Amino acid sequence: MFLPIDNVPRDYAWGSRSDIAELRGVEPSGAPEAELWLGAHPGSPARILDPAAAGGARDLAEWIDSNPADAGLAGPRLPFLLKLLAAAEPLSLQAHPSLEQAGAGFARENAEGVPLEAAHRNYKDAFHKPELVVALSEEYSALCGFRAVGETRALLSSVDDGSAPLAALAASLGDATSPDADVLRTTVDALLRGRLDGVVEALVDACRSALATGAARDAAPVLRTITELSDSYPGDPGVAVAFLLNRVTLTKGEALWLPAGNIHAYLHGFGVELMASSDNVLRGGLTPKHVDVDELLDVLDFEPLPVPILRPIDGGAGVEVFRPDVPDFELLRVDPSAASSTPIVLPGPAIAIVTSGAATLEASTRIDLATGDATYIVPEGQPIRVSGSGELFIATTYLDR
Repeated sequence: MFLPIDNVPRDYAWGSRSDIAELRGVEPSGAPEAELWLGAHPGSPARILDPAAAGGARDLAEWIDSNPADAGLAGPRLPFLLKLLAAAEPLSLQAHPSLEQAGAGFARENAEGVPLEAAHRNYKDAFHKPELVVALSEEYSALCGFRAVGETRALLSSVDDGSAPLAALAASLGDATSPDADVLRTTVDALLRGRLDGVVEALVDACRSALATGAARDAAPVLRTITELSDSYPGDPGVAVAFLLNRVTLTKGEALWLPAGNIHAYLHGFGVELMASSDNVLRGGLTPKHVDVDELLDVLDFEPLPVPILRPIDGGAGVEVFRPDVPDFELLRVDPSAASSTPIVLPGPAIAIVTSGAATLEASTRIDLATGDATYIVPEGQPIRVSGSGELFIATTYLDR
């Protein structure tokens, strides 16, 4: 069963004014268009374009609530949320809790009587929010995860101008005998609580000077990122925290995997994002929104890691599968022109969107999709066959096998 869906883009201030509209083939609204949500999350459930086909339901949340079995679900909740995400400016520095942390935090704030929509509430639901993003633009830049502290010490040394604040930052970063995770926890704590006086301004000045003189040339993208973040958020301690993180630029078709506890911020670019259906975000800066330092420090994973690029596995001719180590979701990237001989067996309900060209999906019924068109899929025990041209993404789940 194919059920065409659509939605209205979210107008967050950091959003692009053109990317989502151009992909959908519509006139830009004139406002930022940051995210297009395709799922059943109550914050912005996808609209059903033919309510009669869904028993009169107007959106996916209403349809699933009324009869989850019709939607192909074993329970009352679609466990994933598919998005188009278009960032013209950096998003907040953030991390997401594990399933256990989310459940405990949600119960605790409920018991404390914190209103669900309160600006200072951390946990809006009891679910985790791991996520992955695949670049649609030629470049997609982000900060994600802590780099090895030794690399940060070397980077700081290459721009150090001898100022007292940078000396204090260097002291906080310890030496080669100090465990990286302990050093990072202590340093992030000190930065976010303002215990390293003047370090943000001194660090930004040092990065500007190094860029102007050509020092630390190999690190220019990192230094430029620090100065650009400072231009948008002057004095924000998140600027200094960003100095501790991996900076990555994806090329079109590459994917980034962000598990629970990974500190990250998307900087610029257009992509397809897939996540567990949750709204739990712990922020660490680069935002006017609530920052709860204690809760963030409890959630963060301070172990350094390489950039978590998620490599696809072969799903058959014309099909790449991005499969992280959670059962909530996987993402298929399909070339319809090459996939006509590949039956796609979906483990659960799915949502598909065409990001270029046009695609035909066939099972017991058939649907034709143009660029920007999306559909909800109930597999009904049959493989899906795809034909056409361009690029198609299909999000699905293993939680309802």
